[in-house]
Amino acid sequence: MTNVKKGFNRFKHAFLDSRQLRFGIYGTILLLFIVIFAPLIAPENPYNFGPDILNGLGENGHLLGTNKMGQDIFSMLIYGTRTSLKVALISALISGLLGILIGGAAGYFGGKVDQVVSEIINIFMMLPTFFLILLIIALFGNTLPNVMIVIGITTWPSNAKLMRAQALSLRERTFVKAAVAMGETDRQILFKYIIPNGIFPVIANTTMGMSNAILTEASLSFLGLGDPNAISWGHMIYEGKPYITSAWWITTFAGLAIVLTVTIFYLLGDGINYTLNPKHINQRGE
Repeated sequence: MTNVKKGFNRFKHAFLDSRQLRFGIYGTILLLFIVIFAPLIAPENPYNFGPDILNGLGENGHLLGTNKMGQDIFSMLIYGTRTSLKVALISALISGLLGILIGGAAGYFGGKVDQVVSEIINIFMMLPTFFLILLIIALFGNTLPNVMIVIGITTWPSNAKLMRAQALSLRERTFVKAAVAMGETDRQILFKYIIPNGIFPVIANTTMGMSNAILTEASLSFLGLGDPNAISWGHMIYEGKPYITSAWWITTFAGLAIVLTVTIFYLLGDGINYTLNPKHINQRGE
């Protein structure tokens, strides 16, 4: 109970001290609200085509106008939030899990395991990630699940490096050496002591990585390599390119939605990093 209370107090103080964390949490709550209540917020079904083609702002009851197929832009923005958050969450989860497991094992076991993993991480870090994503999408298809998986498996090295550094430090701690002396297995030590105590920097980095996942998906859709069956902000920009001078609202509002969402997740990740930073914890006297 004491640990729970201490954790709550830490979060409360960090929430009051960090504007980034406050704005990030408020923004995330807003995005979740839009995702959950999208059918109620959107005035029309964004997948339905209509006769009102390229209507301007407010014309024929369309708040943000329509596109070349008569789809309501405001409704597409609302449902595009679902796509962006799905991509961000699932790809970040894949990246985080891979980074934690691979980096934790490399740092804890050391030796040849660490050498091999470090070389693999270096290779991934040197590769142009976006072009690697383009290659994999071209080979295996551009469905939304493929996009999420590809983003996840190409962004894990940064998380692995953070987790490896934590594991290298933690394995020298007294409580880990005591667990070894008591006869606990390597797997027990890794999952009971190393990962739970070293995961916090990875959480902050993964949250910021959600911003990059949204940008990557939008970039793929902008190039015409996103899932054509999903409502996506990047796909909206792609479809609106030919009409950017005559129907600017198609691309403008989708672009603003991307910028706003990316900023929210960046602020959230920066706020979490501030909360978990030992220097700031000591300054707060916790």
